[in-house]
This record gives sequence, C-alpha cells and structure tokens, in this order.
Amino acid sequence: MLASGIVPQVSVIVGPCAGGAVYSPAITDFVFMTEGTSYMYITGPDVVRAVTQEEVTHEELGGAPVHATRSGVAHFSIDGEEACLNEVRRLLSFLPSNNLDDPPVTEAADDPNRRCEDLTQLVPEDPGKPYDMHEVIYRLADDGDFMEVHPFWAQSIIVGFARLNGRPAGIVANNPGAFAGVLDVNSSRKGARFVRFCDAFNIPIVTLVDVPGYLPGTDQEYGGIIIHGAKLIYAYAEATVPKVSCIVRKAYGGAYVVMGSKHLRNDINLAWPAAEIAVTGPDAAVNIVFRRELEAAADAETKRKELTEEYRRTFANPYITASRGFLDDVIDPAETRAKIIRALEMLQNKAATNPPKKHGNIPL
Repeated sequence: MLASGIVPQVSVIVGPCAGGAVYSPAITDFVFMTEGTSYMYITGPDVVRAVTQEEVTHEELGGAPVHATRSGVAHFSIDGEEACLNEVRRLLSFLPSNNLDDPPVTEAADDPNRRCEDLTQLVPEDPGKPYDMHEVIYRLADDGDFMEVHPFWAQSIIVGFARLNGRPAGIVANNPGAFAGVLDVNSSRKGARFVRFCDAFNIPIVTLVDVPGYLPGTDQEYGGIIIHGAKLIYAYAEATVPKVSCIVRKAYGGAYVVMGSKHLRNDINLAWPAAEIAVTGPDAAVNIVFRRELEAAADAETKRKELTEEYRRTFANPYITASRGFLDDVIDPAETRAKIIRALEMLQNKAATNPPKKHGNIPL
C-alpha cells in the first residue's frame, strides 16, 4: 500500500471484509460502503457469541449503517454499487491526483460576487435558537453543490467539499441544528482528520463558526475530550494551506480558539456584525460576574437582562475582537461568499512551512 499523504486513497467495500483485512480500507482517506451487501469487523458474530455471549448479526455488527453512524469507520454509506461508484467519481473530482498537484479548477458558472441576501433571515440572531448550517453552506458554494463527508456521524460538525469560483475548498462548520453545534470527542476527531487531509493535498480550508463550546459531562471527560479535542487544535495549527474562517453567530471559550482562529495561524478571519466572541455566553457570564448584584437587586430578572445587554455591548461583539487584531473584517452577511472567494484568491500563492523536522507528535 502507498504511504498516506502521497495520493488520495479511496476504499469501496461492496462485500464482507473481516479480520486483518479491515485495516487496508481503514487506513485509506475515504471509505465507501454499500448498504445491505457490505460489512466490516475484526471478529465476526460467531466469535463474539463465543467470547461475550452476545447475539448479533453481520449487519448489526459491521454493516454500512453501523460504521456510517456509530463507529465513524465509513465516510459514506450508499445504496447500490452504481450509486456508490458515482459518488466516488464525484469525490475524486474535488481532489488532486497527488500531494504535489493543486486541486482541479473548473469553469465557474456561478457569479463569484453573488450576494446571499437571505443569510440574515436564515440565521437567527438569538444564539440559543437552532438552525441548519447546511443551508448556509449551500448558499455559499458554487451552484449550491456541497459533498458532505461523514454526514451521519458526529453531526454537530459538518465537513465536506465545495467549489468557490470553480476552485475546490474543504468546508468545516459547526452545526447548531445538531447538539447546538458543540465540539465533543467524535466531532473533534472528525474535524481533525478532515483538516489533516485537506492540508495533505493542498485544499484550502474554509471554516464557518457557530460554537457554544465543548460538550460537558463525565462521558466526555472519561472518553478523553482533552486529548481528542487537542487533535483538532493540532490539525489547524499545523496546516499550511490557505485558511479562511467566518464567525457566523457565536464563538465561545476554548472552542472559539480551536475553530480556525488567528491563534492557530489562520490567514483571514471574518465575522458577521451580530457575532458574539467571548469566554462564555453573556447569560452565563452575567450569572457569574454579577452574582452579588443580582442577589441584591429588587427585580433580579430585570437586572439580569440589563447586565446581559451591557455585557453583550461591551465584550461579546466582533468589534472588540477586531480592535485587538484577531479579526480582519466585520462583514455584511450577504457578502460572505464574495469575501471568502477574494480571500482564497489572494492566498493562492501562499507559501508556509512548518519547522524542519520529520513530523510532530499529534495527540493520537
């Protein structure tokens, strides 16, 4: 097998794949599985039954839906071989032939200066209201064409390929429509692997940020959120391809830093005027910082609203961040597509290298 990172590697599983053979597709860049006919596992149902007394079928143990939704081993679960091969061809149309080439550029029919007027109506100003980030991506991509990778696994983060003025780009975006767009163990792993792939094959990275933070809880801490979350930080920091990000609504705490911030060597950072950038959300911050004032207030709820608005005006807005040099521009949402395309065009000849060494020690 070729070493990873030299040519894009794709595995298509249409039948059984068991034992040591599973490692061949598992170390490739993308795994396609056909539904109903393919399965992968280290040990089959008979061994599982003998060792653990569990009763499980081939499909339940290692079918395409299992690996596409629960384990994350399969990037795509497709119904039928023909449809699967068509999706493979579609994926390859975004990728260069090797790590020394640039991604293939096509003639763009979609106006690069097209305004997206409905974005302000699509994204609620209230940071607590959900929406589907896919709709934002469709409006920014050429002709609304977006090929999502891992669409059914770790759905609080979206990764995939789109074209912007005919040039392929890797899209990484929080999805407030799934678990509020939080980062957790699986979404961190998913995002890190995708960023790493884009960097290996000269594909610029566009990050759309709307993140409330990391998912709290014992399950996450026991599952190693610290080390898995660090994978995403490491991948962004080490990536040398053009990196453009836009804060769509909120960016709180450590998750703000992770999602393509200036602190991780991002090239161009944009934000919408209603974006909130802070250590924590205004509501939580007020409850902590002004706890005594709230306890002493005659009408605590009214006082809380006043203090929340003051905190939002004073701290949780993009202009404060921009004044410190961590944002390059605060933009009209309708101009997001045009601004991102211009940034990527400016960065086409970006030349950046990491310190001379064989490799770093990514937190695996």
